[in-house]
Order: sequence, then C-alpha cells, then structure tokens
Amino acid sequence: MSDFNNCCGGGRGLCAKGCNRQTDKLNTYDWLADLPDNAAMSNIVEVQFKPPRKGYFINSNNLDLAKGDIVAVEANPGHDIGTVTMTGRLVPLQIKKANLKPDVELKRIYRRARNVDMEKYREAKALEHETMIESRQIALDLGLKMKIGDVEYQGDGNKAIFYYIADERVDFRQLIKVLAERFRVRIEMKQIGARQEAGRIGGIGPCGRELCCATWMTNFSSVSTSAARFQDISLNPQKLAGQCAKLKCCLNYEVDQYVESLKRLPSREITLHTKDAEYFFFKSDILAHQITYSTDKHILVNAHTISSRRAFEIINMNREGLKPEALTENGEPVPEISKDLLDQENINRFDRSRSGKKSKRRGNGESENRRSESKPAKKANGPKEGNSPKDSGPKESNNPKESKEPKESKEPKASKNSGEPIPPRRNRPNRPNRPNNPPTNNSNQAPK
Repeated sequence: MSDFNNCCGGGRGLCAKGCNRQTDKLNTYDWLADLPDNAAMSNIVEVQFKPPRKGYFINSNNLDLAKGDIVAVEANPGHDIGTVTMTGRLVPLQIKKANLKPDVELKRIYRRARNVDMEKYREAKALEHETMIESRQIALDLGLKMKIGDVEYQGDGNKAIFYYIADERVDFRQLIKVLAERFRVRIEMKQIGARQEAGRIGGIGPCGRELCCATWMTNFSSVSTSAARFQDISLNPQKLAGQCAKLKCCLNYEVDQYVESLKRLPSREITLHTKDAEYFFFKSDILAHQITYSTDKHILVNAHTISSRRAFEIINMNREGLKPEALTENGEPVPEISKDLLDQENINRFDRSRSGKKSKRRGNGESENRRSESKPAKKANGPKEGNSPKDSGPKESNNPKESKEPKESKEPKASKNSGEPIPPRRNRPNRPNRPNNPPTNNSNQAPK
C-alpha cells in the first residue's frame, strides 16, 4: 500500500501524477507526467489561482514540485498563493496555447506555502463575498452603469481584483478612490464579458453537463446564427442562448462537419418531376444524406424520403427531358404512411386490457357455476341396475367451494305422468313471505 501511495502522489491529494481533482475548473491532464525526468525538462511551472485565472512562473530555487502543491509566488505588491497544476514538457505548449509572447518576463516561485501564509490566505478569501456585495452598492450610489461580477483577493490580502461587466465605457476613477478608502487595499479593475462571467460562476448546461467555459474552454470564438442555419436548428433565441444570454459556444463544435455534408446534397430550390407529380424540398437529414420531398410547397403532402444519390439521378434525368415513374429506385410508388396520430394509435387501446381482465373474471365465475350445476345433473339419471340405493346417496366432496353450498337431497324425483326424473332446481335466495290477502286498492289511492 505504501508503494501505491508513493506512485499516486504520496499524500498530495492526487490519484495519479497526471490527473487532478475533477472539481477544479480548467483541469488539464498531464499525459507526460509519468515519464522519467519530466519535471527537469522545463523550469517553468503552471500555477492556478481562483479559477479561471492561471499564471506561469519560473522555479528559480529548483524546488521539487508536483501537481497539487500549494506555493507562494511573486506578486506586485507582496506575494500570492496558488496551486501547481502542471510541470515539465507540456508547460511550454500551454504557454503557446495561452498566446503569451516569448519576450514576457516571468515571475518567480518563492517557496511552498507555510502555515502562516495559509492563515492569511483564508482570511483574505473570507472577505471576497462581502466585498463584492458592498462594492455593488457603492457603484450603484455613484450612478455607474456597470455590474461587479466577482472579487478576488491576493494571497497576502494586500490587493483585490474587481471583475466587472459593462456594455459601454465606464469612468470608474471615483469608484477606485472610494473602494481603496473603504477596504484599505490596492484596487485593480478588470473588464470581462458575459461568457467569462458564466465561466467564473459555473453551472449546468441544458445537456446535463457542466458548462464548457467553466471546465476546459479558454478561448471564446465568435458564434453567429449561420451556424444554427447550417445544422437545421430552429432559430429560437431561448434555445440557442446559454446561461450567459449569448449564443451557445457548442454551436461551433460540429458546424464544419455539417458544411461538408451539405455539399453532397442537392439545392433546396430544385424540384423533382415524375410522371405522376412535381415534388418540392421539405426537409433533410444532413448527416444521413436523406431528403424528404412533398407535392406541396408549404405542407407535408405525399411525403417521400429518398437518398441524395437518388435525388441527383432524378435531377440529371429531368435535365435530359426524362421523367421517372416514381421517386424510388425500382420505380414502384412508396406506400403512403398516415401522419395522423389517431390513425396510428387507437384511443380505446387501454380499454382492451381492462375488458380482457373482466372477461377472465367472468369466465372463472361461470366455470364455477357450471361445475356446481353439472355435478347434480350427472347423478340425476337415477341409480344404475345392480347398485344398492346406498351407493346412490350423496357423497362428501373435498372441494371447499362445494362444501359452502347448501346441501340438498340429490335423489331425483319422478314426475307423475312419466317415469323420467325431474332435474333439481337451482339455488335461489330466500324471498320475504308475501301476505295471503293483498291490500285492496282504495278509490282515493292512485293505482301503482
């Protein structure tokens, strides 16, 4: 177990050398971390502060740093506290990805964070929320058209960064004076966009996953409504907008694939002519290369879905003056499929199962009655010759249902006119006794 802990980072809160806690925003997997002498290949270290702010610093003291270590780095003024997120060969690639100029002078890493540094860091972080709420009220009192979205204190508590959003240019010189006098720290203002604010706050998208801007996205490219048109997405602003009230960044993920697939489909303005009718473009499945045509321009009538290859064949035939018998390849008309939901499913489909259950219950009840009636009927033919009258008497049944029925004499009675026995009567419920002399109708009472 000790060897496993050593290879997994040795108590630094890591599950492997290349991975980090998945709760951290903008987490990057270092897939070269397990290579020997990876940290010695570059003395530049990537350090992350309050997400999504990252910085790159020089390990001038040659400290043995690994991913997850908390370090104190150089700041202006004082020092700042951050977490090491990457070391070794991939750091220069990250610098290139962040579009940092090669001639930029990088700051240094002082040391690993001490207990005193962590106490100051926790005290400074505890003031961020209260400072943001109070600074919003100050900006509102000054009449500035801006929104302060987040506040980040430096690790030593000597500096605070205010992130704000504004549609227009704002003169916040008076605001800086009031904030510096109120909080007694150095003030720095940074303007961010709506997407950057959503990335700092975080959240869950309509896809059920965490926002891309809060997990891995760093560069925000422009998104236009043409990306939605290429993918045949309805131009509904409520569905196309994300939590930042801007167009979703994921609209650009697959737009290139859709543009390439659209080149293999015929134009929507071209109509197909057959011997029966003229067909107009209605809709298409771009990635599956399937096109649906209708005989009406505006509504779906006599819909036929064909492949893009078949559509190009018919277009070439129409240019030569030929008309196929049908849109299908074999020339047979496609059977019409009703689009009415009432035709596809019967409204009374749930009543069938109920009626089936009732019929089963009724069948079970009738079978029991038939059994009770059939047993005395079989014995009503009288005793057979050679048998004693004792054998023809009633027998006790082991069936509990039959035992509950009232016992009757099962000896058949012979009729007066003929020697044939009379079948026994069916059991009837007891009725109240009727009076012998029914009341006479008086003249005053109306007849019933």
